[in-house]
Parts: sequence; structure tokens; C-alpha cells
Amino acid sequence: MLKQRLQQKLLQKLSPQQIQMIKLLEIPAIQLEQRIKKELEENPVLEEGNEEGSFEEQEDAKEEQTGDQQDEFSLEDYMQDDDIPSYRFNAQNYSTDDRREEIPFSLGSTFREQLKSQLGLRNLNEEEEILAEYILGNIDDDGYLRRDLEAIADDLAFSTGQEASYESLHAVLMVIQKFDPAGIGARNLQECLLLQIERKDLENPVILMAHKILKNHFDEFTNKHYNKIIHRLNIKEEELKVALEEILRLNPKPGGAMGDSQAKSFHHIVPDFILEENEGVLQLYLNSNNVPELRLSRTYSDMFESYSANKASASKDEKDAITFVKQKLDSAKWFIDAIRQRQNTMLLTMNAILEYQEAYFFEGDEIRMRPMILKDIADMTDLDISTISRVANSKYIQTHFGIYPLKYFFSEGMQTESGEEVSTREIKKILQDCIESEDKRKPLTDDRLSAILNEKGYHIARRTVAKYREQLGLPVARLRKEL
Repeated sequence: MLKQRLQQKLLQKLSPQQIQMIKLLEIPAIQLEQRIKKELEENPVLEEGNEEGSFEEQEDAKEEQTGDQQDEFSLEDYMQDDDIPSYRFNAQNYSTDDRREEIPFSLGSTFREQLKSQLGLRNLNEEEEILAEYILGNIDDDGYLRRDLEAIADDLAFSTGQEASYESLHAVLMVIQKFDPAGIGARNLQECLLLQIERKDLENPVILMAHKILKNHFDEFTNKHYNKIIHRLNIKEEELKVALEEILRLNPKPGGAMGDSQAKSFHHIVPDFILEENEGVLQLYLNSNNVPELRLSRTYSDMFESYSANKASASKDEKDAITFVKQKLDSAKWFIDAIRQRQNTMLLTMNAILEYQEAYFFEGDEIRMRPMILKDIADMTDLDISTISRVANSKYIQTHFGIYPLKYFFSEGMQTESGEEVSTREIKKILQDCIESEDKRKPLTDDRLSAILNEKGYHIARRTVAKYREQLGLPVARLRKEL
């Protein structure tokens, strides 16, 4: 039996302008620069420049004409245009030329471009070059080919219609594995390390021993079962030690040699904020070096006024021109407002973070960092948690003690034995210090680390220690063992 019923649902629907505003808030400084350039190219009404009073005058002239759009574009439900709290922080645009040298910038080609450039040095036919480029496209940022050659062959057949056998793909992969840096194109860690060690002098007894360990005793090596290796190779502990030292010089992530370790060459990290400490006062600046001032074009504004004054007697072409110019004026005005809203929201949020973490920002000492979650800053600013999250995402601040992502300053908290609230970051720092100073012949187990923390007044279970250790990227005690 069919039944009909009415049901009411409360749905929140954002306008296209609100959606674009959210996207503007999410992007970091370098992408904002690109976004502004794109808008300048697409909208002739928008111009670079800071002609004093021109924008305000045009706003008054267009107030009535853009009223409908203003009604649609309201961010009150999820973002407020509050004044920046004065507190003790000086917030202003940061564009002084003599500070420009402090901003990191990057030059150079990307990891994959460098790999692709090496193709021209190999004697490959047209078909092999196609296969090589496809394989290079599947190499990840660490330098590994983590997909099976059979799967790559299937992809080639499906996307390009080109049939490729496992043997032909494997032959091309062997060529790629001779590229620099050594280890590129490996399908697993063992192959990666072998590719590197095989480029060394295998007549050297130490190199040869390292090769034997990697090729025939890799599981024992990765699990640090050193006694088994000593027994099976019938060698002394000192011989094993020098061979392991040779292995540890190899790079388990060869892609990082062209990426992570040369991050300034391939990753643009432009801080969104600059923080300075002058005579006991923290001064915050919004980095606007590469963000131009924007204004409405006086030429198009005058054109619109002229056409509008004679709209009654205007021809069809003139009416079309009026409509076009009005759309572009509205779009430009909205974009200028959105950029200002973005800057105000970012400063409001960052000032709240500075106020909350004042003790930390003066010294840069992790121990002074308070537990802080998104809700803490949302409550201080009266902004939505999602807005705080968008501000913190992919944004960086340059301080007098280093450059940090905004996410770095957020962490959960817990209470010590005395009832004092501390940041989990503080606990992780103590945990890391314990592991760094441990006897590597007898590394500390998670149970022992838990006991040490408890002795210091931090009641933490072994499983929590394990979780924090994993978050720090530190292996279990057995894998930290050294000879």
C-alpha cells in the first residue's frame, strides 16, 4: 500500500559567491596570488592599484545598482566581519621591501621533469619512449614504482590502445632503474637498496658483505635479527657493524633526494603571516608581498553611468553592453570584498592563536605550548569551527624561530598528576627525548616508556605511548636496536 506524506527539512544552501568565498579562505598565499591574476585576466573591470578613495567613491555610486547582489551575498551565518582585536599584537599588511628577502621562494624543475629529461640520454625507440613515459608517470614521490607491470600493461591497453607485454615493460623499467638518483623505479625497499649498492665497488669486502645481507638476509636485516645474520654468514660482530653502516648510508626514499631534501627547489612555501618580536612585543603582519591592491576601473564605471543615464533610448547593442558591464562591475566588487573578508578573517584567527599561545610564541619552546583545539579559537573569534579549520589548512607563519604550518599549534591536552593541563605535544617531546637518549643496544620498550612518563607525573597507558610513538614516526624498540 502506497502512502503519501509531507515532510519538512531545513536545508542550508550556500550561494555561488559564498562557495567561492570559502574556497578563497582555504587557499594559501601563493595560490591566492594565482587566483587574483586569473581574475584580473578574466574581468576587465578589475584593475591593480590603490588609488585613494576611488573604491569607496565607486561603492557609493553603485550602492543602489548592486543591492540585489548584496542581499544574496551574506556570510553572517558562518563568518563574521569583526574588527581585529587590538590586544597587544600589531596587525597590518606586510609588504615592506626590505623584508622580502626573508620570504622563501623556489626555482628549478620538478622531480618527474628531471627523470623525464634523462630519457633523452637513452637509446630508446618510439614505442619504448611511450612505455618509459608511462612508467615514469606511475613512479611516486618517494621514487618507487608501486604498481605491477601487468596492471600498467592493462592501463596502457585501455587508455591508449597500445599493447605492451610484461617483458617489454620490464626491459624499459631496467633502463629507468639506471637513472639518477640510484634506486629510482624500484618496486620495493629491498630492490631500491640493491640498486644503490650495486652501483658501488663490489670488490670492496665491506660493500660485498652489505650486498649479501640485502640480497640474501633482508628479512633478518629489517627485523634487526643481527645474531642470525652473524651466524648464517659466519662473520664477526664488527664485520656486521661496518656492513650495516654502509647500508644505512643508502637512501630508502630516492625520490626524496630530488624532492624532500631539496624542498626549496620544488615546493613553494610562502608564509601567509610574518611574526616578529620587538622589545617584548609580538607584531603580526599579513604577508601581502605578492598580493596586489585591487580597484574598480574608472573607465568602465563611467561607461556604465553613461549608458545607464540613457537607458530608455538605448539600442539593443547598448542595452547588452549595459548588462555586460554591470555583471563585470558586480563581479569585481564582490571579488574585492571577498579578498578583504579573507584577510580580515585570517588576521582575526591568527591573532586569537597568538593570544592563546602567547608564552610559546615569545620563546618558541614546545614545552610552553598550551593544549589548543579548533573550538578554542572558534569560541574566541565567534567564528565557526569549519572556518577556523579552513584558515589553518595549508597556511604557514614565519616566526623569529622558524616557519611553521598553522596546524602545528593545535593539539589535544591531558592532565598531569597534579591536575595541571598539558599539551600532548609536550608529552610527545618528552617521549622523543627519551628515545633519542636511550641506549641503542637496549632500546626502551613501550612499557618502559610508559613507566618513565608515569614517574614524571604523566599517567599514560602503554597503548597510548605506542600511538604517540607511531605519530612521531618512531619504530618499536626491536627495530631501534643497534650494535
